[in-house]
Amino acid sequence: MADIDSGLAQLAAAHRIAIDFWDWKGQRADVSAATLIAALAALGVDASTPEAVNAALADHELAAWRRTLPPVVVMEQGADKVVDVHVAAGSPAEVWAVCENGVRVDAWQVDNSVPDREVDGHWTGRASFCLPGSLPLGYHSLFLRSGPLLAETTLIVTPAYLDLTDRLSRRPWGFMVQLYSLCSKSGWCFGDLADLADLAVWAKTAHGADYILINPLHAAEPVPPMEPSPYLPCSRRYVNPIYIRPEGVEEYGQLSDRRRRRIASLRRSLNEALADETAIRRDEVWAAKRAALEEIFEADRRPARTMAMEAFFAQGGEALRLWATWCVLSEEYGQNWADWPAELHDPASPEVVSLAQQHAGRVRFHMWLQWVAESQLASAQHKAKEAGMGIGIVADLAVGVKRDGGAEPWMMGDVFAPGVSVGAPPDPYNQAGQTWSQPPFRPDRLEALAYAPYRSMVRAILRHSGGIRVDHIIGLFRLWWIPAGNGPKDGVYVHYDHDAMIGILALEAQRAGAVVVGEDLGTVEPWVRDYLSRRGLLGTSVLWFEYTDDGQVKSPEAWRELCLGSVTTHDLPPTMGYLVHDHVALRHSLGLLTESLADEIAKDVAEQGAIIAMLENRGHLADGDRDPHAILLALHRYLCSTRSRLLCVALTDAVGERRTQNQPGTTDEYPNWRVPLADAEGRRLFLEEIFDLPEVGELARILNGVPGA
Repeated sequence: MADIDSGLAQLAAAHRIAIDFWDWKGQRADVSAATLIAALAALGVDASTPEAVNAALADHELAAWRRTLPPVVVMEQGADKVVDVHVAAGSPAEVWAVCENGVRVDAWQVDNSVPDREVDGHWTGRASFCLPGSLPLGYHSLFLRSGPLLAETTLIVTPAYLDLTDRLSRRPWGFMVQLYSLCSKSGWCFGDLADLADLAVWAKTAHGADYILINPLHAAEPVPPMEPSPYLPCSRRYVNPIYIRPEGVEEYGQLSDRRRRRIASLRRSLNEALADETAIRRDEVWAAKRAALEEIFEADRRPARTMAMEAFFAQGGEALRLWATWCVLSEEYGQNWADWPAELHDPASPEVVSLAQQHAGRVRFHMWLQWVAESQLASAQHKAKEAGMGIGIVADLAVGVKRDGGAEPWMMGDVFAPGVSVGAPPDPYNQAGQTWSQPPFRPDRLEALAYAPYRSMVRAILRHSGGIRVDHIIGLFRLWWIPAGNGPKDGVYVHYDHDAMIGILALEAQRAGAVVVGEDLGTVEPWVRDYLSRRGLLGTSVLWFEYTDDGQVKSPEAWRELCLGSVTTHDLPPTMGYLVHDHVALRHSLGLLTESLADEIAKDVAEQGAIIAMLENRGHLADGDRDPHAILLALHRYLCSTRSRLLCVALTDAVGERRTQNQPGTTDEYPNWRVPLADAEGRRLFLEEIFDLPEVGELARILNGVPGA
């Protein structure tokens, strides 16, 4: 344990902080005492001296005894749950649950041999009660009565298994797309929710696809510069209004001719200004769209529309109002709330309340944007299902939010751990490790709040989608915390209550009738994948990564069944670029290679050669055929021969695109997350042009199992 004494090790374990870990080379690595002390400090625990450690250990030991009921109880349906309660020593106790439907269910007391103990000058006893596994799914209340004392806590009953057999019975397939990269001729130089609806209708009616997997639509900054990465949002609960189609708002039809001409002029000027741009320009797009949406916001609404809008505001409650207030403050004082006047750092301060009142119209505008965005997202899902899609839109959930400039750390700062950032330790693909500039949830605060911030976020994302992909799902089990001032190598794993996190995710998905896909690539312990499978969540299998333990390409029979299978993913280059080593040449041009270009290409050729040989042996590819397009088709034939219950095709592969969306290790050296969809020659493609591409039909026939395809 290196320089870690036993007291610090015990304190770390008590707070679910790992004192060591297995690195990507299979070697055990110790965490330094300084890193453990910093991680504990982020949880509000002082471990700076031996005396502080001893005091913190004593305090932690008494914490449960000081609570009458746990802050939350999470259980799986079908399995009884024992709950410990604490009352005055010798006092009787009665425990019962009141379900969402108002039905009372009594718990029964079970043996507990734990002796009474003195807690803060009072003798306290522990009693254990058992809740029946037959309790219905949902968010219930758990009560305890002991004499005059009546205590209440939250009881969450989650599905033991997310059973969506009907959704996956005939092995659906779909397209994955970075929505912003795909724009229609009538759009605003940026793929939006109207384009998403059209894409879904085309994908189903023309090719039989059952879903569209999109990038996260999480809310970004309301003022420039806007973060390009959809995986580094300001809030995961709200939608980025840049995806709104202004002309799709009902009130657009109520505008005067002058205002409609104004909006048409904004779109025309934007398209002319960006006609020769090779990269997506979010700041310019949002400036034009915001001006158009401000025009529409001023339009008269039908009474029923106003009622619907006000109902949305009421449902959104204080959280929605705070989000809109943060947007207004960002417009007034800049993106990073840490740079605002000190009195504005607290969302409950009189100064914040006063400013929100002074800018009440602007606050309502930002609330209105969320109503419009959700309405158009709901419309896209409705049109996908109306066209016959079994699943529809599959949303993507990012790992976290921005540390600097994020709305959620301002809105509910005590839920996030200060002074640390989420990242990843070194691995074969990022040997220096990664820092993602995202503050992690505090597991203790989530528990204290009965996971309300987490479940409201998941519920919001699933409200208008048929599925959810959880990026880095291992983060629901553990996250790599990197203290400020440390490099990515000097972090520590902090564990979360995965039974609660996965259980709530499954509960919300069950209620939404949604599929859950966990991105479990990279360094993930086998038991985690087994656990996800037991709970009915799909994993992720990418053909290029599917190897046996001895380094051989996996046969299709060896693939796991409960997974989303694909040839590639958004974190890799499109297949056509991958096959001709574009990604190696790009890394070379950016100075990111650790070996020579020739050596890296030789390594790439060898890796691809093993897979191509497998394609030939399986009869998916003619012997000696090295045409990239033929190999692309063969890879998808192989994919269809695996056991995967859900299949996915990258739209970039379907159209022949070669450029990657994201090059790790770069920011502006490469236009990450700003690459518009193009064909094999690099010519930008509009949505309408994709409808007529014959190569899309070739891939679709393979996925649909057409004989001879």
